[in-house]
Amino acid sequence: MIRLALLFLAFVAAPLSAQDTMPPAPYAYTQLEDPALEAKATELMSTLRCLKCQSQAINDSDAPMAGDMRHQVRTKILAGEEPEEIRAWLIDRYGDYVSYEPKVSSTTWPLFAVPVFLILIALFVLLRRLGRRRKDESA
Repeated sequence: MIRLALLFLAFVAAPLSAQDTMPPAPYAYTQLEDPALEAKATELMSTLRCLKCQSQAINDSDAPMAGDMRHQVRTKILAGEEPEEIRAWLIDRYGDYVSYEPKVSSTTWPLFAVPVFLILIALFVLLRRLGRRRKDESA
């Protein structure tokens, strides 16, 4: 029984450990030789969120996934793609969450509408209370 459990753990642990032992992609930690292209890539990478870290841009993150995303951005910039094309490709691949600048869509509109709605409710409540105070003071 113990041998079976150890065998199961070996099968489960092997793929998990293999993910972090892979060498980083070539452009994960290496800048592009052309400073203008690297500036484009860096500007784009600062607006993309690391999906593993969740609070860091991919150019600040040390996570292997962020390194892969940096490699993808630099490779596509080197191939002549525009930053907005790359952003759209990454959003299609990883979802809206990857971008720090989300677009209003059928899935993200509540993120924009709910704060406005809450502010309107707060203003309504505040104005009603101020109106009651004025009535009480005048009476």
